[in-house]
Amino acid sequence: MEQLKAPAIKKSWIYRSLFLLVLVSVFAYCSKKAIVDPVSNEGVGGNTGSLESNGIPLKNMFGVNGYEWNIEQNPNDVNDNTRVYEPKWALIKGFGSFRHYMDWEKLEQTQGKYTFNPTHSGGWFYDVMYQRGKQDSVLMLADLKTVPGWFLNAYYPADQRDNEDTPAPYTSDKSNPSSYLLQAKVAFQFAARYGSNAAIDRSLMSIDASQRWTGDEINEIKVGLNYVKYIECDNERDKWWKGAKAQQTAQEYAANMSAFYDGNKGKMGKGVGVKSADPNMLVVMGGLAHPDVQYVKDMVEWCRANRGYRADGSVDLCFDVINYHYYSNNASLDIKSVATKAMAPELSIGGKVADDFVALGKTLHLPVWVTESSYDTQSSSPQGAFVIGNRSIMQTQADWTLRTSLMYARHGVERVFYFQMYDDAPGGGWTYQTSGLVNDNNTRRIVADYMLQVSKIMGNYAYNSTISADPLVDRYVYGNKVFYALMIPDQMGRTGTYTLDLGNASQAAVYTLKDGAADAVKTVMNTTGGKLTLTVTETPVFVQPL
Repeated sequence: MEQLKAPAIKKSWIYRSLFLLVLVSVFAYCSKKAIVDPVSNEGVGGNTGSLESNGIPLKNMFGVNGYEWNIEQNPNDVNDNTRVYEPKWALIKGFGSFRHYMDWEKLEQTQGKYTFNPTHSGGWFYDVMYQRGKQDSVLMLADLKTVPGWFLNAYYPADQRDNEDTPAPYTSDKSNPSSYLLQAKVAFQFAARYGSNAAIDRSLMSIDASQRWTGDEINEIKVGLNYVKYIECDNERDKWWKGAKAQQTAQEYAANMSAFYDGNKGKMGKGVGVKSADPNMLVVMGGLAHPDVQYVKDMVEWCRANRGYRADGSVDLCFDVINYHYYSNNASLDIKSVATKAMAPELSIGGKVADDFVALGKTLHLPVWVTESSYDTQSSSPQGAFVIGNRSIMQTQADWTLRTSLMYARHGVERVFYFQMYDDAPGGGWTYQTSGLVNDNNTRRIVADYMLQVSKIMGNYAYNSTISADPLVDRYVYGNKVFYALMIPDQMGRTGTYTLDLGNASQAAVYTLKDGAADAVKTVMNTTGGKLTLTVTETPVFVQPL
């Protein structure tokens, strides 16, 4: 399983504060004003405003993190990893995108010998998994992370070995792209197999065709399968909590990514780097644990100084997607700030952080993703949701997670993935142990119900404008159609009323979310002169003019 991670904004359980501090924080939340986008100049003319949008479908905001066993492992036959386990896959289709935590060792258990189908480490069938993603239009983000045992044994002192160590030999220069040669080689092999380039030189491919036992399936060289469009270079490389052996500065990580991206502009030889195998595969920078936009700016500067400029005059960057992690809580952006309590997304600094990253993305003409966010379902966790009025912890997790997706759509983030599909430790009280979106018996939690319901009714709609700050009312459009999302941006069980001006519409469909169901409840209501007055709560409600 993935090791529990601990950035300052995320890993606050290490330094858990006293009960009194928590109480003070709770009172602070209740009085804190919601942080939302400025109200647009459109006013409340519901059907009369511009139909332009930011072009980002709302369904992009409902991705999930997980592992290959979350797709292929059959709980009734744990040795059968040869196929997709359909009950799990049905859940994944509801999320629409899957960030696959993929350990390097799965692909290269023995140095220079690559396996994919099956992997000799774990016996997983990656061809099967990725092909199904392509077939069912589930976006698969392959996150190549950690270092294999053979690498640690060869290049790290015994007392410094950790599978999250920097993917460069212990004594190497971490600011030199060549130090990351071995990781860049496995990235090439993956991209050559699962990317779109069918014309690649097969002599550059390397496969371990040995059998582990009689009847074991044999790996074969395959190229250009066109199953995977996105690959991520490691995970949280700014991991200061692991010490110098695992942490990379922005400059060091940029050097790492330059090797991973294209073999440092081809200088590291053939068979090195993603783009060397498939120019069309997009490289996502590893999600930052500490969401400091300056880290990315420093990476850009490294690229300017070391990679130069492209023909169009832009900096020759070594990543195609900006990526960071953020968990809404009461911590500040100070790296020493320690969270003691989760909070509703609009009350956190999440919107401001997104604005900073999206602004940089616009200057670089790059999309911004958030590939980790979540709430635990144990209130003892510093990242735990809590009971609000008559809303249970599970319902609060659902409300806040859905509102997180709506917040990121509002701020121009292009994709969101939640940590994670299943609980890491069911019933556990530490951070991220109970943040699963589904249950161990492969049924949806309320949060997954809400995601699925909203995806069904307005997944193709994109954010247009915010027409009210409190109640918070967002307008979404799809072609010439309009949808509204209404919610109270708070965490104290507050309600309010709002009158939507729906123009000439005589009726509206009002969708309320339903726990334990695949579909929201649709109620057709008459308007009064095109106006519809609604009671709004901290659980979003959705309205479509008819």
